Amino acid sequence: MTTMTKKKNTKRKSTGREKLKYRRILLKLSGEALQGDRRYNIDPTIVDALADEIAQAHRLGIQIAVVIGGGNIFRGASAAALGIDRVTGDMMGMLATVINALALQNGLEHKGVPTRVLTAIEMRQIAELFIKRRAVRHLEKGRIVIFAAGTGNPYFSTDTAAALRANEISADIILKGTKVDGIYDSDPIENADATRFESISFQEVLLRDLKAMDSTATSLCRENSLPILVFDITKSGNIVRILKGETVGTLVR
Repeated sequence: MTTMTKKKNTKRKSTGREKLKYRRILLKLSGEALQGDRRYNIDPTIVDALADEIAQAHRLGIQIAVVIGGGNIFRGASAAALGIDRVTGDMMGMLATVINALALQNGLEHKGVPTRVLTAIEMRQIAELFIKRRAVRHLEKGRIVIFAAGTGNPYFSTDTAAALRANEISADIILKGTKVDGIYDSDPIENADATRFESISFQEVLLRDLKAMDSTATSLCRENSLPILVFDITKSGNIVRILKGETVGTLVR
């Protein structure tokens, strides 16, 4: 009797991860990104579109953390004009970021993506308190983590919160989603001849005050060699293109 043995297919199936440029990212969004054409507040169709973009990236197996601002609801830095103490105003702004984080969480979970909101201020009935190890464990388990309430301290922007959290979780890069396709040498809305940078150094961003992120956030990233990529979040598929190594936006390094 002859025995026939099937040869084992030793070729490992590609998961797609080997082609990805980054393993763990932090996505920074402004609160205004959620308002669409509204003057303020949250546009559900915009939240759904953003959730879809993030969910597409998540399906590639990437670990994703998000920091979102609160400017569509309340901006602490503008509080003085309303006669509100700056510290109180910043606390109000932090609470606005929690509202946005919950809205984005809801949008992501409608896409079937497990998501956790971690806040810098304790509010147990709403979200988990930020603890670095807890955040990293959620990421390792395939959950998207949304960091809310900034750093928990007044006078610090959500840009700085993004730089801080990205360094704490050892992210490979910060992706800053904006309404423009990168960093320009002048305002492209006001100057039609403005030139976009494909890449630029942290030092030049600071010296030229190009405001890719605020100076505190930029300095923190420079000190820890954490690159920032500024890109157009409104263009569908851009996050996935970045993860696959395509040239998108402006890289600060």
